[in-house]
Amino acid sequence: MVQDFLKEGGNREVLYFDEGRFGLKTETGKQWGKRGETLHTRVSQSYQNFYTYSAVSPVSGLSFSLFLPWVNTEMMNVYLAELSKAYPDKEILIIWDGVGWHHSHDLKIPPKIQVHFLPPYSPELNPVERLWWWLRRHVTRNRIFDSNECLMNALEEALKKMSPAQLALLCHCSYLHCFN
Repeated sequence: MVQDFLKEGGNREVLYFDEGRFGLKTETGKQWGKRGETLHTRVSQSYQNFYTYSAVSPVSGLSFSLFLPWVNTEMMNVYLAELSKAYPDKEILIIWDGVGWHHSHDLKIPPKIQVHFLPPYSPELNPVERLWWWLRRHVTRNRIFDSNECLMNALEEALKKMSPAQLALLCHCSYLHCFN
């Protein structure tokens, strides 16, 4: 499927897509400290959250992200419309998981976008999972954010600082060698 899409020529990109939930509840992890001293980390137990919708090419590093309040067909339609506007000259193949709103009859897929599904129950095959891991480890871990807006700003800044080459390196998976 992917090789056929790329062989057809033209201005084409293969993007892997996923939604990641981020919120104000503190994600804790290991930290450095002096030997013998107990470290204390303040945490927030707030359950306010939002979703980061992201698509990334592990080959070129091309990416597109939006922060949206929910995961459902309506929000997926917003994302697809904005992706289509962001890259009007590209034909895009999105590879994503099989959650319900990706199969919805109400899903409005723009003309220059095609979709393909990952095998069921295989999130480890989605390179965007590596992006979520990196953001949680380097942006949100052991930090308290005053609001969802502050958290979104931190995530947006981190995403903007990453060059396409860095994103491609982060999201590269050995099983994708046939697309290089």
